[in-house]
Amino acid sequence: MHVIVLGAGLAGVTSAWYLRQAGYAVTVVDRQPAAGLETSYANGGQISASHPEPWANPGAPAQIVRWLGRADAPLLFRPRPDWAQWSWGLRFLRECLPARARRNTLAIARLALHSRDCLHALLAETGIEYARLRKGILHLFFSPREFAQAETRAALLRELGMRAEVRDAHACLEIEPALTGNETLRGGLYAPDDETGDALAFTQALAERCHEAGVEFRFNTRITSLAAAEGRIAAVTIQEEDGSAAQIGGDAFLLALGSYSAALARPLGDRLPIYPVKGYSVTLPLADGAAAPCVSITDESRRIVCSRLGDRLRVAGTAELTGFDTAIDPDRCAAILRRARQLFPRLEPAGDAAYWAGLRPATPGNVPIIGRSRLPNLFYNTGHGTLGWTLACGSGQTIAAIIDGRQPDVAFPFRTR
Repeated sequence: MHVIVLGAGLAGVTSAWYLRQAGYAVTVVDRQPAAGLETSYANGGQISASHPEPWANPGAPAQIVRWLGRADAPLLFRPRPDWAQWSWGLRFLRECLPARARRNTLAIARLALHSRDCLHALLAETGIEYARLRKGILHLFFSPREFAQAETRAALLRELGMRAEVRDAHACLEIEPALTGNETLRGGLYAPDDETGDALAFTQALAERCHEAGVEFRFNTRITSLAAAEGRIAAVTIQEEDGSAAQIGGDAFLLALGSYSAALARPLGDRLPIYPVKGYSVTLPLADGAAAPCVSITDESRRIVCSRLGDRLRVAGTAELTGFDTAIDPDRCAAILRRARQLFPRLEPAGDAAYWAGLRPATPGNVPIIGRSRLPNLFYNTGHGTLGWTLACGSGQTIAAIIDGRQPDVAFPFRTR
């Protein structure tokens, strides 16, 4: 059986790996010249099972109102004459209801823990290197009101099977000395089992292992449509490098195109609730002995994360609902950089910062779409939002099981048509 995987980001490459391990012939198609060059390129670097709470939660509407009018707002809504944007926003508000937020949190947490187990098993088998650090994630709070909720959050994480420890400001400095000099810190929540790493390096290294195992990659190939016949997908229509049109046939097709998945599925009658949420990152080169963090940091007040990736510091965050625009807004990046300097007052980069912006494929409740489509041989692994790195291996392993006709061994709302 031949499976055509559409997309060579984290979702597509991990899916290709597990499908090949299950014995399938696999071809991966992507418009970029190599794997991982879009959403997976410069994300925050966190594998954060300790952050299963979606953006859509009971406190989100009031928080969004407080952010209105702020150019540096963690969540920025740029209204457009786009029904998809407004429809997604209304669904987002519905997912903020307590029962829905609780349901989504449980689903994300279960998949995140399963994904972490899958990653560890994959690494034991392949030995892939990607600037991995297993020092945990420290969630920081900068107001008494935020810190007062830390124990409630820690209790939820422990209920979900994760280790979580509430620490005062002094203890946070002991965990990560690079925070020394930050006078506004109130305390934190430490998740010692979380980890970090370079998602791009992982994706490209795994793509190479896939290639060695027999997976075919068709890069520089633009996907234009899915051709249906007799109630099934017969082929994917592509545009070659020279501009000519062609088709790639297969037995099954897996849509893992992130924010671009919805447009490809819509002509088939499937309206995937995915909208691009633009995020930014700033990558700073570090000199030897730099006063930069080794423990990954999540700034809960600004929705910014910081991860040490070898001799670089990746600082990422914020979200914009602004369609498919990937242009870099210097002001947004400057705000991220300013916050990094506030968090780490002694930080001295060794060179100029590299700015990046990318589109996170977000569902309203932050729960990815994994499973079957309306057609029997089309499957989905998409819509991971801010948690693509965290959920990558678990998503790839479970969709491979579904395609193989097996029941995934994790409780999750898989799509069943």
